[in-house]
Amino acid sequence: MLSLLHIENIAVIESADISFDGGFTVLTGETGAGKSIVIDAISAILGERAYRDMIRTGANKATVRAVFTGVPKLQWFEDNGVEYDPETIVQREIFLDGKNVCRVNGSLVTVSILRKLGIQLINIHGQHDSASLFDEDNHLAFLDAFAGNEALRSDYGEKYETVAKLRREIDRLTMDEGEKLRRMETLKYQIAEIEKAELEPGEDEKLEDRRKILQNAEKLSNGMETAVECLYGGDDTDGAAGLLAQAEYALARLSRFSDSFNALHERVADLMYQVQDAAEEVRDARDGLSYSADELEQIESRLDVIHKLRRKYGTTCEDILAYLDSARKELDDIEFADDHLERLKAKLQKAEKAAWDAAIALRENRKAAAKAMSERILTELTQLDMPRVQFSCEFRETELTVAGADAVAFYMSANAGEALKPMSKVASGGELARIMLAMKNVLAEKDQVETLIFDEVDTGVSGRAAQKVAQKLKSVAAHKQVLCVTHLPQLAALADNHLLIAKQERNGRTYTSVTPLDLEGRKRELARIIGGATITETTLKSAEEMLRG
Repeated sequence: MLSLLHIENIAVIESADISFDGGFTVLTGETGAGKSIVIDAISAILGERAYRDMIRTGANKATVRAVFTGVPKLQWFEDNGVEYDPETIVQREIFLDGKNVCRVNGSLVTVSILRKLGIQLINIHGQHDSASLFDEDNHLAFLDAFAGNEALRSDYGEKYETVAKLRREIDRLTMDEGEKLRRMETLKYQIAEIEKAELEPGEDEKLEDRRKILQNAEKLSNGMETAVECLYGGDDTDGAAGLLAQAEYALARLSRFSDSFNALHERVADLMYQVQDAAEEVRDARDGLSYSADELEQIESRLDVIHKLRRKYGTTCEDILAYLDSARKELDDIEFADDHLERLKAKLQKAEKAAWDAAIALRENRKAAAKAMSERILTELTQLDMPRVQFSCEFRETELTVAGADAVAFYMSANAGEALKPMSKVASGGELARIMLAMKNVLAEKDQVETLIFDEVDTGVSGRAAQKVAQKLKSVAAHKQVLCVTHLPQLAALADNHLLIAKQERNGRTYTSVTPLDLEGRKRELARIIGGATITETTLKSAEEMLRG
């Protein structure tokens, strides 16, 4: 669970250290005090998108650090080479230039890798989640999350990809006669042009090296002559080879008189032999220098041919030859397209059957899960003061798609005697919030995430319905850590822990503080929520009664 959160220089929060306990924790405060900023900070350490606009004015970076306790040994740690510790520390720094630095237990990770850990530590549910229920494109994903059918979807996905690949290949080979003839003429011209050049792999590099030598032939020749003269000597001087030979002879004579000269003699002898070998190689290289204007002209002409092909077919001879192979294959495919198409269509027929079998297996799993999910959601909604609601997952069969062969839409009736209709047409804001809460509770039973955060999901809920929502969150907190940003006194009264988010001005700057409330503090905050800015004996008494339950 989330145990500690340190926030530094995010929006109006200059610095805050927040301790969280298990159970049900609420965050309350005036509108604009900074409650959502705390949620944004938590989102940041979960790897969600963070903007440099979050950084407090005048600061060069923002920092969020969280400590999670009781973290299970997730596969994520091994996969990403991060040391596992049940007390996991996550830190993220956001800089003005847009750079982000993320660490988990001291190891640097990317934002995308951090996000993969974050979804296994905390689930955040905001007002936009309720709005997403209106979009039927999301309903299948909700159902699949409940069904836990990853293996079936993966099996279907592989089979569908085979079908899609075969369809693309068939489409590529299916063309009218005029288009086919034009393409064949183009390919034949390209093949003939490349074949006529008779390219060899690496030929362009060899020719460019040779051209460079020929273009600098005079400099090379003069340099080699100088090297030969230095090594062999000229008419009036001895070269290095001759001088070393004389030195070796002199030391050889000295070694006859004293063994102390033997080591020195051997070293000079080795140098002499190395220089003599090098001198011979230099002389051979000089004698091997041959060049002519005709050869340079031939190389330039050959490179011109290669450069023309480069502009059309690739940057190197290897690329051009690879294009030649590809063009030959495509021409062969077109010329024998009818036979090839028949083979592909036979493969496609088998692949489509396999994909349909997988799609039907997935559909049966989804329908069974839809029935179970509907029953669970109805049970949850009854507990949330919606006893007469009807809920159903309606299926519509489709062609094979990436997600299967099903379209799913959630239908409901909120009142007795009303026919089931698409959710977007019948659910009010308060009803939608409770439906989303019911779905989140049902889905939470299927995952191992220990911390759930609800960011003003009670919008549009009041009265008895608000009390039911509060009781539901309280019951969820019996086996999960639940954090809730709320404006409802019913929720705040049932919390195990209460944090007050408050905003003050000092020296022309705005500061936000986070304060754990004791019983007296909770009573005054509840009185404020009930009655507004003016706290009276009546509102205090009401708050006290709510806290007593």
